[in-house]
Amino acid sequence: MLQKPSPKATEVNNQPSQTYADKLIKTKDLLTQAARDFSPCVQASSLGAEDMVITTLIHQIDLPINVFVLDTGALHTQTLALLERVQSRATQHSKVLVYKPELTQVIEFIRREGQDAMYKSQTLRKECCNIRKLEPLARALKGQRAWITGLRAEQSNNRSQMQWIEDDLQSGNPITKFNPLMQWTWGDVWHFLAENKVDYNPLHDQFYPSIGCAPCTRAISLGEDFRAGRWWWEDASAKECGLHQK
Repeated sequence: MLQKPSPKATEVNNQPSQTYADKLIKTKDLLTQAARDFSPCVQASSLGAEDMVITTLIHQIDLPINVFVLDTGALHTQTLALLERVQSRATQHSKVLVYKPELTQVIEFIRREGQDAMYKSQTLRKECCNIRKLEPLARALKGQRAWITGLRAEQSNNRSQMQWIEDDLQSGNPITKFNPLMQWTWGDVWHFLAENKVDYNPLHDQFYPSIGCAPCTRAISLGEDFRAGRWWWEDASAKECGLHQK
C-alpha cells in the first residue's frame, strides 16, 4: 500500500492572523523607508522562510536592496541548492551576494579542536560561530547604513523586546537595523509564501522551522519552541550565535 506523502509546510502552517493585511502593508512601508532613507542598506538572509518573504517583497516592489547570504561551509545541501535558485532570480536592483569564512581560520580551528568541537563546550561553539558567521557578517555590513533581518518577536524570549527600527552595533560600528517582520506570526509567514508561490527550503517540510548549519540544526517535535532545534544540547537561554545579540 502506497504511503501518503507528508503535507507541505505551506499546507500545515498557512494560518494568517486577523491583522495579516495590515502587517503586510507595514512591512512594505518599512522596506521602502529603508531603501529611501538608509541607502545603502542590505538584507541579511539565512534563506529561511522569513527571509524568503523579505527577499520576495524586495523584488516585488523593485527596491535597490541587495541580499547577502553567509555560506558558512557547513550548510545543508538543501540550503545550498536554494541559494543557487535565489541567485538565479536576482534583479538588476537587488543582487544576491555570498560571504564565506576565511578558509585558513576554519582549517586551523578544525585542526586544533576537531570537526565536532561545537559539541564540546559553548565556548568552542561560539568560536566556531565567530569564524563562520560573525567575521563574514562584518565584511557584509561594511559600508552599509542599515541592514534588514527576518527576526520575529515570537521566535524566542531574546527577540520579544525588539523594535521595528533599532540602533545596532556591529564590529564596533553603528548601524541601523530593520525588523520588518517583527509582529508576523508563523502562520502569517506561511500564508505569504503559499499565496505568492514562493520557493523555500524543503527542510521546512521536515519540521525544521529554524535552519542554520547542518551540525547544529535538527527537526523539532510537536510542542517545542521555534528554536529548539538550534544548538539543542545547550541551555535554552543561549540560542543565539551572536549575529543578533545586543
